[in-house]
Amino acid sequence: MNEPLDLAIIGAGPCGISVGASAAQAGKRTVLFDKGCVTASLIGYPYYMTFFSTAKKLEIAGVPFTIVNDKPSRREALAYYRRVVEHYDMEVRQYEEVLDISGAEGDFVLRTRKRDMTESTVHARAIVMATGGFHEPNRLGVPGEDLGKALHYYQEPYPFYDQDVVIVGAGNSAVECALEIYRTGGRVTLVHFDEKIDRGVKPWVVPDIKNRLERGEIPVFWKHRIAEITPGTVILRNEDTGEKTEIKNDWVLAMTGWRANPVALRALGVEFDEETGIPHHDRETMETNVPGVFIAGVLAAGHNANKIFIENGKLHGPKILDALASD
Repeated sequence: MNEPLDLAIIGAGPCGISVGASAAQAGKRTVLFDKGCVTASLIGYPYYMTFFSTAKKLEIAGVPFTIVNDKPSRREALAYYRRVVEHYDMEVRQYEEVLDISGAEGDFVLRTRKRDMTESTVHARAIVMATGGFHEPNRLGVPGEDLGKALHYYQEPYPFYDQDVVIVGAGNSAVECALEIYRTGGRVTLVHFDEKIDRGVKPWVVPDIKNRLERGEIPVFWKHRIAEITPGTVILRNEDTGEKTEIKNDWVLAMTGWRANPVALRALGVEFDEETGIPHHDRETMETNVPGVFIAGVLAAGHNANKIFIENGKLHGPKILDALASD
């Protein structure tokens, strides 16, 4: 490939695909790179998850998302985004990691590596970082977290049958996995630093979890945090009094969210708000303080990944292509 790409997109999740679709509509020569597969982040979601958003809100680039129900399942979303890739005949280099990026606007140089360890060099006039926010879990930072029983991800309840499970958090992920594990025969305890479930929990799930908590079917420790994890127990600390409580435990599911690790952006000279973790960028164009370097999707939310979802992250693609068209 002697001629530079018009655009190199790092990340082939829904927001990266949205940028790719906008680039295809604009006639730009574009390649998407991903160290995993297409929509790898969705593949990591719980197997039987249903999206909070409607199919219509998850549509991108004019490709209809047609399903029987109002809200799509994980499986339906995976099929839909593959269809968008095929519809726009995008070139997606799956399992090809971008090792580093050098150069400047008009001639960025990407060094990539495939699974067979072969390396390549690709030139691009502009780049978009759309690598999502699932690089590093928000760790608990307590003794025993590395024992192997503390998990930061959840896909299905069956491994936790007849087990004592502590779930940390009270957001959507925590509540849904608590209910699923409870109904599959696990003994669930909820631990949360606040005194109630989070406001963002899906409204149709709220009555269910409240009933389980009120009846004591799922014990809850409000205003508590984990102080220590041991091989057979978990030690909890009351946020108000400091009093500690030790309970029997086999597994800890820390549903405390994930964060981005934007090393490549920092290496390129992109500046960050150190408090929020948000890269310096123009919200109208998504261009960072480094000319020719754009961001899309969850990266624009910094440490608070809950600010950007597919339904608003998909809007970054058209903004970026409008900016490139005006150059």
